[in-house]
Amino acid sequence: MPSNGVSSYPEKEQAELRHIRWIVVVPVKPSSRGKSRLEVPGIPRAELARAIALDTLAAATACDVVAQVVVVTDDPALAREAASIPALRFVPEGEARGLDAAVASGFSAVDPNARMPRAALLGDVPSLRPADLAAALGAAASVDRGVVADAEGTGSTLVTALAGVAWSSSFGDGSFGRHTASGCLPLQIPDASTLHRDVDTAEQLGAAVALGVGPRTAALLGSAR
Repeated sequence: MPSNGVSSYPEKEQAELRHIRWIVVVPVKPSSRGKSRLEVPGIPRAELARAIALDTLAAATACDVVAQVVVVTDDPALAREAASIPALRFVPEGEARGLDAAVASGFSAVDPNARMPRAALLGDVPSLRPADLAAALGAAASVDRGVVADAEGTGSTLVTALAGVAWSSSFGDGSFGRHTASGCLPLQIPDASTLHRDVDTAEQLGAAVALGVGPRTAALLGSAR
């Protein structure tokens, strides 16, 4: 596969690559300990964290190039409330060892031999549009390993690896630099893509709301007005 971020495939083959199907793993902390920096007056933090995760999961499952969305979590309330979202598979996190370990356990459960293209998506992108995720995965189809930066340009919201490529991720503060240093190529997607817009603070939530958040997050925010 090309390693310089520029595809050398013929146009027809590029079109085929953009429509390969992906496994997407979404690690979600139990809402009781997630989003510690996200405080919105009148809304319980756990409920808001869960609504954000549910909207992210709904968008991921609606993406036409995603074959399976795998949620790694030990949040039973999230599992109950996600019953209306089709085609989700839940994998228990077990001992909390961080996002990277949760992602790895998700892939081990569903594709231990790396037979399919894989992506890890953070579970806090409430404004995510399925088409934006599809565009990023289309770009990822022509590089061994890819990464999407958050809006600030320092973190990562999506990391990818093609079939047969060893998985590696390093989420957390400053993760974008670690991912690129380890060989991930920045995926060429528009600055306006909703995939850049993860949420950890009230300010970031406001920016996501301006783009248009999913129905669960929107309903919860509306109930506090």
